[in-house]
Amino acid sequence: MPTARDLFALDRRFWIPNLVFLLDGAAYFGILNLLTLHLGTTLGLGDMLAGQLVSYMTGALTLFMAVFGSAVDRVGVRKTMTWTIVAALVGRALLVVVPAGPLAVPAAIVALTAIAFGAGLLQTAVYAAVKQATDEATSGVGFSLIYSLMNLGIVLESLASSTLRARYGTTGVFAACAALTAIYLVIHLALFPSNAGAPVPALPTEKGDTGARAHPLTDRRFLTFIFALLGVRTLFAHQWLTMPDYVTRCFPAEVGAKFEWISALNPAIIVVGTPLVAVLTARVPVLTMMIVGTSLSAASTLLLVGEPNLTLLLTYVVLFSVGEALWSSRFLEYVAQLAPPDQLGTYMGIANVPWFLAKFTTGLYSGWMLQRYIPPANGASHQDPATLWAIYAVIALSSPALLIVASPWLRERPAAVRAATTS
Repeated sequence: MPTARDLFALDRRFWIPNLVFLLDGAAYFGILNLLTLHLGTTLGLGDMLAGQLVSYMTGALTLFMAVFGSAVDRVGVRKTMTWTIVAALVGRALLVVVPAGPLAVPAAIVALTAIAFGAGLLQTAVYAAVKQATDEATSGVGFSLIYSLMNLGIVLESLASSTLRARYGTTGVFAACAALTAIYLVIHLALFPSNAGAPVPALPTEKGDTGARAHPLTDRRFLTFIFALLGVRTLFAHQWLTMPDYVTRCFPAEVGAKFEWISALNPAIIVVGTPLVAVLTARVPVLTMMIVGTSLSAASTLLLVGEPNLTLLLTYVVLFSVGEALWSSRFLEYVAQLAPPDQLGTYMGIANVPWFLAKFTTGLYSGWMLQRYIPPANGASHQDPATLWAIYAVIALSSPALLIVASPWLRERPAAVRAATTS
């Protein structure tokens, strides 16, 4: 079992990407958590268009990872991080100055595209950096730590966001996020070792090999495994597509004003829970962790099937977060262990295709669901959040159900892969 000494013995190749990812988590989610409110209210685009644009950005982010993830292997970690941070900075700065009116939609699309490209490939580059900087003894905790630190950034941003929003509006929060991006661009350029993060050379093929390496798209079990998570992943998208409007429309104004504090509970639990779970469950098979974790996250949504209640809402956030801590970082570790060193970007990209589908498709109907079941208080008087959350719970519960049904087949993997999933 790895110790804290093993982890802190790692050099700047590990810690600078982690610091960048922490600050990027604050900047990215600082915008994402308020994006539907900003687009729908500040820019006056309405629920449906705002949801579609947010879905476009989050979906494009994952699509960029899938399509261009292999570029990290060819370009290298350091150069990829540099250009992706620059792209994110440009997009976030542009989003600050997007005006209401006829230019709002095209300008927002350009800004959101740049943000998606930068954040998506930065994530892949940081994963590659962690794999390159760790060994077999530290990789599991290393991947859990990177996921945890990203969530720490979300916690810090969430605690500051409501104060900034009260004084300067959503535009002020977005300006702070753009400034933070400029800060960690400087940190990366100044402190990431210039002789590290180079492209990974292609591995030589075995004697008698045709020279063509198996692609993850040819592995039916791998594809079944990642696509089974599609249902529960929609709940993650609803944290920014549905939850802000649910809290501000269905709860008293004083609760809505502190929405970011409620939102911060999730990453706060992840910060502590993910590394702890990684250490305590290091010998538990990945599939088992997936079933337990997704079951808890999905079933917790049933707590919202009723009249809005702050205690139940907070309990939901806690249970959903514990479920997330049980499986999220182990999923990343599983993919990294399957991938050859020169194909990590490709594997990470393909593994995120279901995440792209969840984020993209969820935004296509989330605005309609809000208008149908949780219209604004100054609009239609009828609100039925219980039905909305019941529908979303059924969708989410499909993930553990599929994993349970397919588990006998999913466990029948080659010996080398079985070892990777249980190490």
